[in-house]
Amino acid sequence: MIEIGEIVLFLQKTFAAAAKKNAVIAVSGGIDSALSLSLLVKAMPKEQIWPILLPYERQNMEDAEAILDFWQIPVENRRTLNIASMVDAACKSLQVESSDQLRKGNLMARARMMAVFDYAKSKDALVVGTENKSEHYLGYFTRFGDEASDLEPLLTLYKTQVRQLARELNLPEVFLEKAPSAGLWQNQSDEQEFGFSYELADQVLAYLIDQKVPKNEIFNLFPKEQQELATKVLQRVDSVAFKHQVPYHL
Repeated sequence: MIEIGEIVLFLQKTFAAAAKKNAVIAVSGGIDSALSLSLLVKAMPKEQIWPILLPYERQNMEDAEAILDFWQIPVENRRTLNIASMVDAACKSLQVESSDQLRKGNLMARARMMAVFDYAKSKDALVVGTENKSEHYLGYFTRFGDEASDLEPLLTLYKTQVRQLARELNLPEVFLEKAPSAGLWQNQSDEQEFGFSYELADQVLAYLIDQKVPKNEIFNLFPKEQQELATKVLQRVDSVAFKHQVPYHL
């Protein structure tokens, strides 16, 4: 597993190579953004970190504020921008019904992308992402939305490894306990949408991605009661493979 020091060094080298001193990061209150922020704190002075909170309407951002307080990020560096007006205007223009949660969720993710990159432009900063390896291979992201960034410190870590590093850094227990969520609609959670847990998915992905075990053999590496879910993970990987191939080109 990748060590904290390796990721910190990656961050420092990337910022140095880009000749940038400032980092902008969208902090949602979930474990991924909490860990990305924590690694940034280890890599650079806090005065050069510019977190932005991007709630939709009355979305609770207490945990996002909590991790900023935990690391004592300067109050003057913090920005909160409610994306409701942006998203609602886009929904109206594009005739997206409020009941169409997926389309509206994608617009929310892309509105946040616009906001975070614009903020980075104003600070001459790089955008630090929060996508982990599990989300990447499960296609759990909005193209040109929450997957957009200048650098990704967590992309070599499965979700279960994100939790491990969060424990190593002694992050508040709330980040280890709360259900993973993209925060795109009320009571939404990653694992409910998947129909399987990250723990199981990470085992399947480790066989498939890291150990290069053929798909037709992975099924047999799990006990009978888990084989159906393991197959579901593999089907998910196949169904979202196009996300890693676009744009198609000659």
